[in-house]
Amino acid sequence: MIHPVRAARSARSLDAAPAGAIRIIGGQWKRTRLPVARHPGLRPTPDRVRETLFNWLGQDLRGWRCLDAFAGTGALGLEAASRGAAAVQLVERDAALVERLHGLQQRLRADTVRVQRGDGIAALERAAPASIDLVLLDPPFDSALSGPALRCATRALAASGF
Repeated sequence: MIHPVRAARSARSLDAAPAGAIRIIGGQWKRTRLPVARHPGLRPTPDRVRETLFNWLGQDLRGWRCLDAFAGTGALGLEAASRGAAAVQLVERDAALVERLHGLQQRLRADTVRVQRGDGIAALERAAPASIDLVLLDPPFDSALSGPALRCATRALAASGF
């Protein structure tokens, strides 16, 4: 039989504890672990998916301008910054996640990364036409944001962008 006080204490500690960690795959912060908070709807892009994506894009993103429209954990944008992107904008709506992103930015001394609280689609709409080399879109599963985000990304994306 589980003791009720211990069970309650256990449940509270699980809610407060990080859900785990992911790691940056390549670049200057290779192997750096990023904590992942337990947060409704937060589902970080797995290491293997990011590894495949950045193998396609290339290991050297020097000079690239990137926008991660639904930053969440920041893994995609931080991966781009780790590989030399000149400017990375992490846009996240949730205040708690924005606070965590600011902490990661400071911890990594990521001077090329700008964290912004707001709407990712609105950030894409505000971007100058053809001004972004890499748009990272990983909207929440249960949203209808993919279509509008893709339309806005198309306008913001440079001719040779991804």
